[in-house]
Amino acid sequence: MGVDLTPRVAKKVYGDNGGSYHAWSPSDLPMLQQGNIGASKLALEKNGFALPRYSDSSKVAYVLQGSGVSGIVLPESEEKVIAIKTGDALALPFGVVTWWYNKEDTELVVLFLGDTSKAHKSGEFTDFFLTGSNGIFTGFSTEFVSRAWDLEEKDVKTLVGKQSDKGIVKLEGNISLPDPKPEHRNGLALNCLEAPLDVDVKNGGRVVVLNTKNLPLVGEVGLGADLVRLDGNAMCSPGFSCDSALQVTYIVRGSGRVQVVGADGHKVLETTIKGGNLFIVPRFFVVSKIADPEGLEWFSIITGTPNPIFTHLAGSSSAWKALSPTVLQAAFNVDSELEQLFRSKRTSDAIFFPPPS
Repeated sequence: MGVDLTPRVAKKVYGDNGGSYHAWSPSDLPMLQQGNIGASKLALEKNGFALPRYSDSSKVAYVLQGSGVSGIVLPESEEKVIAIKTGDALALPFGVVTWWYNKEDTELVVLFLGDTSKAHKSGEFTDFFLTGSNGIFTGFSTEFVSRAWDLEEKDVKTLVGKQSDKGIVKLEGNISLPDPKPEHRNGLALNCLEAPLDVDVKNGGRVVVLNTKNLPLVGEVGLGADLVRLDGNAMCSPGFSCDSALQVTYIVRGSGRVQVVGADGHKVLETTIKGGNLFIVPRFFVVSKIADPEGLEWFSIITGTPNPIFTHLAGSSSAWKALSPTVLQAAFNVDSELEQLFRSKRTSDAIFFPPPS
């Protein structure tokens, strides 16, 4: 496979006063286009307001830093206003209208990963803004908008033309946005740093998996996701997705090493990864990571299914331990003594391995 899998960082697309929007481009990361995957980040400064928009792609949003407020309008539903903070994950299906606001001193940063198979451009999100200099209604004639909104043309011109900024603005004055309601979070958001752990290995790592049970909307989005925190010098077992899915991984913080191996035992990636990197593991390729001393944390989506299944190639739950001893002897071309030694190791069902003592 000749596609470049080198991890990349996002590049700024637009923004200045109030915040900025960054995205990964298929020209830098070809697997985005091949896998129909989009990836971007929204960064809002204090009083930064991301104008209402909808997208041509379903997404999972993950709050990387800070806290703020998000407004979400699902099709034919009322607006839900929720408080968001570091560790929150939100599932955003097709047609959802969102806005984002940061009233705190700390920058609010939100990651978006999603499926672009039905998007206008494969490998890229296209947002459609309701207001602003590039808002949808700037393209309609005043007559059409006047009739649609039942307003005089002079009022339409003010509504459509008054907001001269694009995408992100900095709110000034006494504008007070709606207060979030705790009950609006139900079914829309899950905090991965506070949710029950799906995997917890002492000195190894922890995992929270998003699925249709703890965040039902991921079923509509059609993506699985997880947050993995690997302790210092620990290893994540070699494994692959057996759902014919791609693994899209964003490094939240820390650093470490990653290796990816494809067909015929060809190593297609061996590199150092660090906070801000995004990389993609092709279908059925095997990936493994080892954290540096400070640890390694990543957020991933799995394409094609909201409830992904992985096959691990180390540990008691691995495919190795399920195979008969004589099958392993024949496959490895070794004697029974070495097969028994191999089988006796990694007897726990852990997928994380602490550093050697």
